[in-house]
Amino acid sequence: MKRMHIHVAVDNLADSIRFYSAMFGNVEPTVIKSDYCKWELSDPVVNFAISQRGAKPGVDHIGIQVETDEELAEMNARFAAAEVPVQHQSGTTCCYAKSDKAWTVDPQGVAWETFLTLESAPIYGQSHTQALAANESAAACCAPSQTSISFRSRT
Repeated sequence: MKRMHIHVAVDNLADSIRFYSAMFGNVEPTVIKSDYCKWELSDPVVNFAISQRGAKPGVDHIGIQVETDEELAEMNARFAAAEVPVQHQSGTTCCYAKSDKAWTVDPQGVAWETFLTLESAPIYGQSHTQALAANESAAACCAPSQTSISFRSRT
């Protein structure tokens, strides 16, 4: 089964947890950290995450979470079929989880990921804003590098 993933950057984590918990029918989050929160819902089927890590508030990225290597390969094939640049990451730590993933950017500049969670992690991992601040010397974990992946229209 594949699950939609939406990650929203927020200004106030506590207010946002209260709002989204109510929106999801008083469902408690699956993961709560000091700067991050996630719900893995079955109605609707979605992995919905919020974080307060200094990013501009709003949709941070969208993705498709998969459960098997075969589904990850299928999603990577879909990225290839869209004929967009893709950044692959293996065993990367992001959002308190270790995952294999791939990133791309849609024609509007929205970051998309597909990922297979391997295990939980005790740390958030390096954010894309930290990677940019470090001149992209480290791999971005929670969004693709905007300079390494960009949409190029086909003419």
